[in-house]
Parts: sequence; structure tokens; C-alpha cells
Amino acid sequence: MSTTFSAGEQEWRARLGTLRQVVRQEMVARQLAEHLPDQPARRVLDIGCGQGTMLLRLARRGHELTGLDSSDALLGDLARSLRAEPPEVAGRARLVPGDALSAPELLGAAGPSDSGADLGRPPDAAAAAAYEAVLCQGLTMYFADPDPLLAAIAAVTAPGGLVSLLVRNGDALAMRPGLQGDWRAAAAGFDGAAYTNRIGVRARADRLADLTVALERHGLGVRCWYGVRLFTDLAADDAPVPGAAELDRLLACEERAGRTDPYRAVAALLHVIAYRR
Repeated sequence: MSTTFSAGEQEWRARLGTLRQVVRQEMVARQLAEHLPDQPARRVLDIGCGQGTMLLRLARRGHELTGLDSSDALLGDLARSLRAEPPEVAGRARLVPGDALSAPELLGAAGPSDSGADLGRPPDAAAAAAYEAVLCQGLTMYFADPDPLLAAIAAVTAPGGLVSLLVRNGDALAMRPGLQGDWRAAAAGFDGAAYTNRIGVRARADRLADLTVALERHGLGVRCWYGVRLFTDLAADDAPVPGAAELDRLLACEERAGRTDPYRAVAALLHVIAYRR
């Protein structure tokens, strides 16, 4: 991850498992499943995999995963989680420490190792652009210029391969502060892209139209997009997850809003699905 995220990393780790994080991960997983079915199994790269919530889900479903992240702490968390998984699940994943922009040089076409949770094992030498699906969820906001990151993503995506991007929604940047009565931040959100996020880090939002053009420059065509976390974005940082029945109702509303205009356009996050031409 970029160095800007590292300033809020401990805060991020502390909030895992809270309502806002659970909603985010569950919505993205449901949306992604429509484009990445269990069969056939795919070779998937998760750039900025962090603690590996999505990586673990996909490995359990039978896909082969490579997780790339620059945080030793988060990769350590993920390695411990993998060791608790059945051997057939852990064996589908390989973890590589490194910066997102170095993905083409670090990974090439390397796939998962045969040992599971193998932190730092050098990838096999091979041509780049071999991953059938590349995830980069929640990372672009920590880059002042997303273009080099998009170039790296395109370089490791196979022709016809899927790209899943989760970005801060620049078209709705005034929503959260406006609903909170922070009029200075709301006014800035209408025209700007910079904001301070909930873990105290200065970050950047992407407007869908601009992101679509940027992806096209790298041969990545947007197929569809979803809103993520509309109704629960104002939940407290430490808001707990409700009981199963209430959570099901909440998720059903979030899922419908994320697919329906005009709601999805003002969600806090956008989940963009693109394909390499």
C-alpha cells in the first residue's frame, strides 16, 4: 500500500469486524460473485490485500490467490488466518510483500505456491499479464495520481481478464459531511477530490466518469458499477454488527440500493468492474 495508508493502519486494524467494515466486505463479495463464479477456478491477484478478507473468501470458493501488500502487520494477520484454514484452502494462496506499483516486476505470471501462506517466496519467472482476475479494493484513494497504479493493474491482467476496483466516490464526496452538518467539508466535497477519511488519513476520491476514461487509457473497459455502503456510512466507527435477522434485512437494503439508481450514485464507495480488452 502507499505510505499514506500506513499512518492509519493501526486504526484500520482496530475497526475490522465492525458494522461499516462488514457491510463493505459483504456487499463487494456479493457483487463480485456475479462476475467471478466458482467454476471454473481462476488465478486471482489481490493488490493491497491487507488482512485478506476477500482473499480468504475466494480461496474457500476454490480460486487460486496471490495476495500482494506492503504492510508486514497486515500480511502477518493474513498468514495467521490462512494457517487456521483447511490445508486445501491455505494451499491455494500465496502472499507476497511488496508495493502495488511493483506488481508487474514482483509477480509476473506467478501463481500461488504449493505450501499455503508462503510469505515472501519469490514468484516463478514468467511473462506478465497472466491473472484472470485482479482485485484492487480500497487502494486508489491513497495515491495522489492513480494512473501508475492503473497501469500496474493492467499489466498483470490477462487479456479478457476481470478487474475489480473499490474507490471512494468522488461524485458523492459532500454527502457524509453534509449529513453530519460539517458544511465546510461538504462545500469542499462538491468540487474537490481530497478528503480526510475515518481513520484520519488524507485521501483522494475518484469520479466515475474520470475513472472510466483513465481505465480506457490502459485498455480496461468498464462493464458495470455498484454503490457500496449507502445507509450505513454514517454508523459509528465502533458500531457492532447486529443479530443475524437484523443484519440480513440491513444487507438486503444495502444490496438493493447499490444496484439501483439514484441511490447507488451517492454511495460512499463505488465498486467498478472492468475487463482488459
